[in-house]
Amino acid sequence: MSRPPAFVPPPGVRSRRLTTERGEFAVLEAHAMASQVKGTVLLLPGYTGSKEDFIVLQPLLAAAGYRTVAVDGRGQYESPGPRDDEAPYAQTELARDVLAQAHTVGAPVHLLGHSLGGQIARAAVLLDASPFVSLTLMASGPAQISVPQQQRVKLLRDALAVMDMAEVWEAIQAMEPPEDVDAGDIDEGLADGEDLLRRWLRNSPAQLLATGRQLCVEPDRVAELVAVGLPVHVLSGDRDDTWPVPLLDEMATRLGAERTVVAHAEHSPNTEQPGHTARALTAFWDRFAQPV
Repeated sequence: MSRPPAFVPPPGVRSRRLTTERGEFAVLEAHAMASQVKGTVLLLPGYTGSKEDFIVLQPLLAAAGYRTVAVDGRGQYESPGPRDDEAPYAQTELARDVLAQAHTVGAPVHLLGHSLGGQIARAAVLLDASPFVSLTLMASGPAQISVPQQQRVKLLRDALAVMDMAEVWEAIQAMEPPEDVDAGDIDEGLADGEDLLRRWLRNSPAQLLATGRQLCVEPDRVAELVAVGLPVHVLSGDRDDTWPVPLLDEMATRLGAERTVVAHAEHSPNTEQPGHTARALTAFWDRFAQPV
């Protein structure tokens, strides 16, 4: 598990609010440090994650010429969202948020989604691919998550039905081995315990319930994505218990996608092996770069 020391943005990364026609979202933005800007990238975190999951990756992408905007989705950490109404967290609604974010940051953009974020990104592309140059699915599979992870999500959803967020946090800490305590995060956490607790408490319970259900029932939409014709990159670690690596290999073949396997990484190559991950991402994006 990779844990950057804090949620404090490093030099060159700033925290701000992104105001769109779909509402306001908290983002971390890093401007390209190279002499020529090659493009803009929109980064979507996974289940129980946040924009901070990209905090180490962003300066590396900036150094390679890419402006990046990492987003807390509706009801995630520092982005507002109802805490007791699941309707605003339907996948189509979250996908429409992504389209609004892309237009606000300045389409066309490269779109990257990690885990749950990859499935939301895919849904956005299937609604309207025109704002996007490419799609990267990072540790994000073709359909529902593995059976063991479905069971894990069900335990979390059952707990949220009868406990408040603080009580759920305490229950998870009691159940998890010490090295794995991070709110039971499918998208493995980062930073120290206080950062993780603060993020957990600010997540919307309704968002966690709705998106957890989505992860467990997501249909296979690979054929739909192929029909769109957008360039796709499938990137993962060399081990993953959320979507097995052979399943990700097969998905990439079906998509005709670029495939990268990051050595010595599991479900979060963005935090576990940021250097290798950044190099693979920029090599893919550089094929479409039109410096400005």
